[in-house]
Amino acid sequence: MTGAGQLAEQLQESFSAAAVDQVSSGLLANFSSTHHFSFSLFWTGYDKQQKDMAFQRGAFLPLFLHVCLLGCSAWAKVELTMHESVEAYLGDSAQIPCQYSFTDANNEPSFVMIQWFVRAVSDSSRKRIFYGDSNQQVVDNNTEYSGRIQVTSDQQGILTIQDVQISDEREFFCQVNGLAAGSAEGKTHLRVFAPPDAPVIEGVPAGISVTNEVPSKVASCEAQNGFPKPNITWYRNSLPLMSSPGHVNVLILVTREYSGFYSVQSTLEYKVVKEDKDAHFSCEVSFFVPGAIRTVESNSVNITVHYPTTMVELWKESPQGLVKEGDTVELRCQGDGNPPPPFIFSREQEPDDDLESRGDVLILAPVSRKDSGIYQCRPLDSDGYTEVKGEMQLTVHYLDPAVVVPKDSEFMLKGEDLTATCNALSSLKTSTVWYKDGKQVGKGNTLHLQDVTYETTGEYICEVTVPSLPALHTSGSVHIIVQGGPQLVGMDQEVQMEEATGRVVNLSCEAQGHPLPSISWNIIGSQNWHEVVSKANEHMTHSVVSVKVTSDISAQCNASNDMGTEVKAFSVKAIPRVTTTAPFSPAEGSGVIIVVIILCLLLLAILGSVLYFLHKKGKIPCGRSGKQEITKEKTTKDDIVVEMKSNTKNEEAVLLKAVNGDKKGPSDK
Repeated sequence: MTGAGQLAEQLQESFSAAAVDQVSSGLLANFSSTHHFSFSLFWTGYDKQQKDMAFQRGAFLPLFLHVCLLGCSAWAKVELTMHESVEAYLGDSAQIPCQYSFTDANNEPSFVMIQWFVRAVSDSSRKRIFYGDSNQQVVDNNTEYSGRIQVTSDQQGILTIQDVQISDEREFFCQVNGLAAGSAEGKTHLRVFAPPDAPVIEGVPAGISVTNEVPSKVASCEAQNGFPKPNITWYRNSLPLMSSPGHVNVLILVTREYSGFYSVQSTLEYKVVKEDKDAHFSCEVSFFVPGAIRTVESNSVNITVHYPTTMVELWKESPQGLVKEGDTVELRCQGDGNPPPPFIFSREQEPDDDLESRGDVLILAPVSRKDSGIYQCRPLDSDGYTEVKGEMQLTVHYLDPAVVVPKDSEFMLKGEDLTATCNALSSLKTSTVWYKDGKQVGKGNTLHLQDVTYETTGEYICEVTVPSLPALHTSGSVHIIVQGGPQLVGMDQEVQMEEATGRVVNLSCEAQGHPLPSISWNIIGSQNWHEVVSKANEHMTHSVVSVKVTSDISAQCNASNDMGTEVKAFSVKAIPRVTTTAPFSPAEGSGVIIVVIILCLLLLAILGSVLYFLHKKGKIPCGRSGKQEITKEKTTKDDIVVEMKSNTKNEEAVLLKAVNGDKKGPSDK
């Protein structure tokens, strides 16, 4: 053991704490005055209790004796460097460096003590949390940093604080004591950051009127649990809103929670205008983080703006297109006010009579031409903007029933002319077409009938339509009746014919006219006749008689009415029939002739075979005269003539000629 160590042990055993305190104080004062060195900073920060504890642990005496033994040496001056501030997130670790050095590196002291202090939260006093030298490091007990800090023993002297809390935002002091080299102290402010929750915005649910003279509350925004205190900025359509008296007011309420966090609530008061009905308001919270500033924007909200009606529009909702009588018309009124006000409807002709409506809709059903006119609607705003109105012209189109002249039925004499008219009163241009029996016979309001005939008789229908409104249409008709004497159908006034006696002929007669003619028959030459057809319709009479021809017949068809008589003559010449003793039908005679011809041909074939056989046997001399005879008697094909007649004598002559060939009677030679 060295002499200094023995001396320290002897002093520790023989001196009480009070005596050591008194001796050390005197020695330090004498040592300081002799070497012009102040050691008071080393002692600063120790209260009486801490001094007693230091001496009781035997930490001070060895140190003091060591200083005394080495006091005569030359010492270097200590220099200390610290950051002004250190930043850390809540819950993270913070490192506060305390870097020291000596001006004379050759004369650095062999003993250096480092102490860390922290500024108290309640007042400006300081409290030690750590001390130590190169041999030992001691964390003070019963402090809020006990168990949460560590300090390196090199000249960097880094203080590490684990699990940083909001209460750690304060000043930390580092004190370095180099004994004879003096002491130095520095401080660092630890800044703690905790990002707040995302901002929550709430718009005012009720509507805000533009007529309010002072700014009205529009929305509120709140950001909670932030440290340090966050800031809130308001935006309208992504453009920042600045406070402006009478137009924009921002009210801020800051709350410090028990946990140390800050909650900021901001209220926006804004003087709304009509254009704000489509505006979007949002808030943005900005807060500090280590080395930067961050922002988080809220959702946007839209407010309901109430403003009076300044413009009203009235239009026809239905039906589409032109309106005709009988339609259901729906008129709708709309203004630019908010909320939409109720409306009152009226006609310009009767402004004081309110029409019954449902909200912004007026229904007219069914409409007639008297409903045409100018319709108006006015809003019932609470602010009294009743002079604002919307109006429109309603035209109800119509088409009256068609009026035809002549009316109903018209009697005419054959050959006369007639002009018929068809008119229908309408609010629009019309088109008229005439029809008879489904076929178009005229176009326009007037129909001309010239040199009428019985074919002219019939019903003429005029159809009136509105091209621009096809749903409007009407029709009328006139019945034309052509009067005159009977007129027989057919070009021939006299008919001649021939017919075999005993046959039955039908004689037909048709006549038209008005009044409808009657038909009578006058038949000479036959008593055996009767009428088989007798019919009449509106325009024509038809009669058919059946007459048996026994002799020449003369018949007359007499068609007559009150206006005349028409006659048609028929002349039938009777032709006598040819009779025979034996009735012979052409079909039976033809069959017999064919059979006879076949038999003759067979006989000729047999005869030829016999002659050929006899010639071969030599029974028939074969001379020139014989050949000529045979050839002469040969029958040619052209000599066979078949004449189909019912006369028996003729048939026999044909057969004989076919058999005899070219043989001629004695009279033909």
